Amino acid sequence: MPVDTSPRSTTWTYVDGEWMEGNPKLIGPTSHAMWLGSTVFDGARWFDGLSPDLDLHCQRVNRSATNMGMDPVMKAQEIEGLALEGVKKFDGKTAIYIKPMYWVEHGMPFSVVTPDPESTRFALCLFEAPMHTAKPSSLTVSPYRRPNPEVAMTGAKTGSLYPNSGRMILEARNRGFDNALARDMNGNVAETASSNIFLVKDGVVMTPVPNGTFLAGITRSRLIGLLRQAGFDVRETTLTVEDFADADEIFTSGNYSKIVPVTKFEDRSLQEGQVARKALEVYMDWARSGGRNDA
Repeated sequence: MPVDTSPRSTTWTYVDGEWMEGNPKLIGPTSHAMWLGSTVFDGARWFDGLSPDLDLHCQRVNRSATNMGMDPVMKAQEIEGLALEGVKKFDGKTAIYIKPMYWVEHGMPFSVVTPDPESTRFALCLFEAPMHTAKPSSLTVSPYRRPNPEVAMTGAKTGSLYPNSGRMILEARNRGFDNALARDMNGNVAETASSNIFLVKDGVVMTPVPNGTFLAGITRSRLIGLLRQAGFDVRETTLTVEDFADADEIFTSGNYSKIVPVTKFEDRSLQEGQVARKALEVYMDWARSGGRNDA
């Protein structure tokens, strides 16, 4: 029986010098990317005529490609220009997810497992994806862990890391929660399965210090700077599950949904806090002001 693999929203993809509508079939069964997972991507947002930190996302996908042993064949500025060109293909009513991607077609002659940088390919995919900013979320502690840099490609935003996130979310959903709090191999909190995490205790905002086990996101960094400018004491530090259990407030940050308040952690209910509301306010004010990279 045929399987419907078409996208569920309006989608445009740039590849090999042209824009194609829908879900073009780009990777075959002998491709290194399909066989051995040599893919990287990044994700930016366009909404309300804004594309905050698009330049930084385009720069990061090239760093990810380099860290995966690929040849980033596009300059970051070229990717940014293509993204803004692609946005014009949409009606401007719905938020868009902007996804630059690299993958490798072949392995090296001496070892097929090693990606051949000369076979790197690039695509830029844009699709409609409504924002879920400020939609409350529930959180549970995952039994699964984030890997250390010694055992996984944590220095790149690679697709090969995401099956672990997927099983975290599925396990959490099966227990009635929206997302999962992920720990590193030392048992300290890293992030959620799909976003960075903050807590507030006695007026101090805290977030896990980057230690190589999780993606310290662009939105996370932007938010730290903006909250500090707004007068908050924001600390990057080692945090435990117990710290979150005792928090006055918890919220997440990420490019896909920006700021999301956590209103349930395990069996404890929390209020949507003032800091999360202020975080969303200062972020959107910054984005609407032109999104200058000096925050």
